[in-house]
Amino acid sequence: MSRIPIRSIEDAPEEALDRLRSARKAIGYLPYLHGVLANAPAALEAYQVVGAIHARGGLSAAEGEAIQIVAAARNACEPCVAGHAALARRKVHMAEDTLQALRRARAPADPRLGALARFTLAIMDKRGRVEDDELREFLAAGYTEANALEVILGVSLATLCNYANNLAQAPVDPELRAPVDSELEALA
Repeated sequence: MSRIPIRSIEDAPEEALDRLRSARKAIGYLPYLHGVLANAPAALEAYQVVGAIHARGGLSAAEGEAIQIVAAARNACEPCVAGHAALARRKVHMAEDTLQALRRARAPADPRLGALARFTLAIMDKRGRVEDDELREFLAAGYTEANALEVILGVSLATLCNYANNLAQAPVDPELRAPVDSELEALA
């Protein structure tokens, strides 16, 4: 049970309706996060606009999902971990061992994604004040200074989503629940 209303197209503020309709059409259902953010239409707009900007940056879709998953795991946002894990599986066909490492806020074995995960965690944990050797490791993995700033952009997007879900205590969307339940059982 969410402690902040999860709005639907039937009860959302007028300013949020077009964005909610677009999301439902694009995704096939209306995620709870959108319903939570619809309480503040500017927050919903920021989420969608920043998400679109982040997607067109220099990082691949898999790298963008890696940032979102590791940030959601670090911020203990189960709905965001579930949502981005589903995207990573369906859209970028991320390897399961990589996905499971990211879900635990750990660096996967893949050298490039491992460097990205470590750098994302360093950005979050040190509030951007990473050590020179952490930046050098990130750059040595083939990333650029622009990519470092795009990691910060991705963390900012994750922070909006993770904190909104955590504040609302929103549940995992039913469309995502079965895979999460199965994974949790496998981890037990």
